[in-house]
Amino acid sequence: MRQLVEAYFTLIKILMALCMAGMVVLVFGNVVLRYAFNSGITVSEEMSRLFFVWMCFLGAILGLRERAHLGVDTLVARLPRTGKMVCAVLSCGLMLWVTWLVLQGSWTQTLINWSAQAPATGLSMGLLYGIGVVFGLSTGAILLHEMYLLLTGKISDDDLVMVSESEDLPEATAHGAHTGGHRTHQSTNRTEALPLPPRTVSSR
Repeated sequence: MRQLVEAYFTLIKILMALCMAGMVVLVFGNVVLRYAFNSGITVSEEMSRLFFVWMCFLGAILGLRERAHLGVDTLVARLPRTGKMVCAVLSCGLMLWVTWLVLQGSWTQTLINWSAQAPATGLSMGLLYGIGVVFGLSTGAILLHEMYLLLTGKISDDDLVMVSESEDLPEATAHGAHTGGHRTHQSTNRTEALPLPPRTVSSR
């Protein structure tokens, strides 16, 4: 089961990379063709928008799983374990409710727009809203698993803080050091003194 979950999130990373590559090729290629050859890629705008929307939602799924979303834990980090548990359950419950709203709205919009075609590509407009369904199902599963760990007490104190305070966290903190969707605690507030360069005496 764990291998299947890891394969799913690896697929998400691959899809994000493909979306980014597609946007770069389409946008840059369209600019070059327009200014150098007075031409262009007809589907560039629609496909770039589709790639961008999918990449953002897929990144949000990955960020939730790796706890990479930014937040302030100044208060929660100082609470005892019981206080952290209460805050984590409330936070997880609110996120589950919002996820349900996103899933419900995305499913409705996908059904409404499935028969509508984009002007340039001819693709179904439901694809633009379909990523909301993927997002809702994926994040819902992540949050339900988190809620299960919270209610059964199978979660450490470090994992009760569900956000990151800095976007400059090393890759090992968010991904390499996480095990099964949870990160291990690493201090990021440590500063190291850098050696000063040796002085040189200038002679006149």
